[in-house]
Amino acid sequence: MNIGIISDTHDNAEATERATEIFQEEGVEIVIHCGDFVAPLMVPYFEAFELHGVLGNNDGDVANLQAAFDSLGSESQLHGRFADLEFDGLSFAVLHGESKAEVEAVAAGETYDFVCYGHHHQREHSDSGRTTVLNPGAHFLPKSDDDRTVAIVDTRSESVRFRSVRE
Repeated sequence: MNIGIISDTHDNAEATERATEIFQEEGVEIVIHCGDFVAPLMVPYFEAFELHGVLGNNDGDVANLQAAFDSLGSESQLHGRFADLEFDGLSFAVLHGESKAEVEAVAAGETYDFVCYGHHHQREHSDSGRTTVLNPGAHFLPKSDDDRTVAIVDTRSESVRFRSVRE
């Protein structure tokens, strides 16, 4: 199964549309959003997928974000500030990651196969023991154009690849 990882969409509708097109091209079934949707109007862009999201520091309208998730139905869920997920036998910790020390601590515990986070607007793919640490990049004020990306996790091969959202 392919899982799409995205973060920090910050109301960028054009980038979010492109990201969902990429996810459809890649056969993604589940999308994990690492926070900073910003407005609830971003959630419906993901209606073709099972969506799991966490809250970021810019997600202030929690009640309406929750209502937007509820309207998606199926297994989609807004998990609060932290999500503990499992797909195809792989475990995922998901947080926005304002504190890099917190991200590193979760990864160092080697409890999860993947630790996914956002906030820093810079993509990352590294290993901490048995845990893969993954930041998919950002779609608002990325550190560079190379960071305007989403990540795809293939659960069969446990591989990660990035796709550019730039046209």
